[in-house]
Amino acid sequence: MNILVTGGSGFVGRRVILRLVADGHRVLALSRSATAADAVRALGAEPVTGDLNRPRKLKLPALDGVVHAAAHFRLAGPRRPFFRTNVEGTRALLAASRKAGAKSFVAISAAAVIMDDRGSVLIDADETAPTFPRSFSAYIASKAQAEALVLAANAPGFRTVALRPPAIWGPGDAFSHALPAAVRSGRFSFISRGDYPCVTCHVDNVVEAAAAALSRGTGGRAYFINDREPTTFREFTLGIAGALGIDVTKARSVPYGVAWQLGRIMETMWAIGGARDDPPLSRTLVRLIGRPFTTSDAAARADLGYVGKRTRAEGLADYKL
Repeated sequence: MNILVTGGSGFVGRRVILRLVADGHRVLALSRSATAADAVRALGAEPVTGDLNRPRKLKLPALDGVVHAAAHFRLAGPRRPFFRTNVEGTRALLAASRKAGAKSFVAISAAAVIMDDRGSVLIDADETAPTFPRSFSAYIASKAQAEALVLAANAPGFRTVALRPPAIWGPGDAFSHALPAAVRSGRFSFISRGDYPCVTCHVDNVVEAAAAALSRGTGGRAYFINDREPTTFREFTLGIAGALGIDVTKARSVPYGVAWQLGRIMETMWAIGGARDDPPLSRTLVRLIGRPFTTSDAAARADLGYVGKRTRAEGLADYKL
């Protein structure tokens, strides 16, 4: 099949390209710069010039399927860029994909779309849980709105599916990249000791689900996807830290409410100062990692044949390679 991948030079997208190329597909990758084009070409994909931030100019060649892995992801910052890329970019990509003849459209959404502003505990949530397209978090709100567009676009001859991974991890992920510096600077803290259940999804398992969803799954619906092994946030963090040779066993802990207020203060300070990077703590980060949160991926296992083949032990070993 001719399959277009967006976000092909990113953490998830590049692995999607490698998997689809290995499966024998002709892979095209949306590229908005010469650097991105070179990166996807090196992975075995053919670059297609296009920018989700300029949706009116988006034109695509003939396609059979799309894996939409591109997103604007930050933990703070102005709201407009989130909605321009994640919502308007997705809207334009859906229209262009359908015009190009694509029969399937798989979007990498986020489990966080069901996280409310109150910090409610969510245990074994399934796809009937409500989403929050008006969340305080521009990331959560924009991903929820984008997902809604994807599911609403489902039609005869154009099957759309959204995958909802929780924290995506693996070598090169944002968490393991930021953790060493946070520990060295003394900024790292657990929230409520991290002693609460959470779900994760190794990047290889996200790729497994995306490849399966190109040909399987009920159109117009979302699917949670998780790693097979249950964990707590503390156990997960200790595992990553240990693989990186870092000791966080004695890291301090702050209550959720305190972390939330600190995040609000830091966001304000960063905005006033005109900083271009994210603050060390933000309300979005606190909401994403600071409360008990687990989901059921039973539907993905039944409909997509999803397994989550990459084990936690295998994933942690990858950090040491």
